[in-house]
Amino acid sequence: MSIKIQTLEDGTAVILEPKGSLIGGPETDELKNTLISMLTQGKIKVIVDLGGVEYLNSSAIGVLTVSHSTLSAAGGKLVLCNVNKSISNVFLVTKLATIFLTEDTRNDALLAIGK
Repeated sequence: MSIKIQTLEDGTAVILEPKGSLIGGPETDELKNTLISMLTQGKIKVIVDLGGVEYLNSSAIGVLTVSHSTLSAAGGKLVLCNVNKSISNVFLVTKLATIFLTEDTRNDALLAIGK
């Protein structure tokens, strides 16, 4: 099952909205390719709204981690928002909560990405 990624540009950031489960198949590749595309276009402030994501596995975590590192190295920022409790728990257990900037809402993410 493929997910849809909606890209919204408000001038300060790009917002990606994956839907469904990110389990290492075409949907995870789509997220990875979209993030790479944003970087090659010089869009280095990216918000990933995970409100529509039910589950993610290690492949998706790898995509997010590499994207975070790449965007940071380019002077940008990756902010996650609307993370559900089970995904949040995965980030806590793996200590990725100390790496990713996570906000409760999209508005909070937009404020954080501007800093």
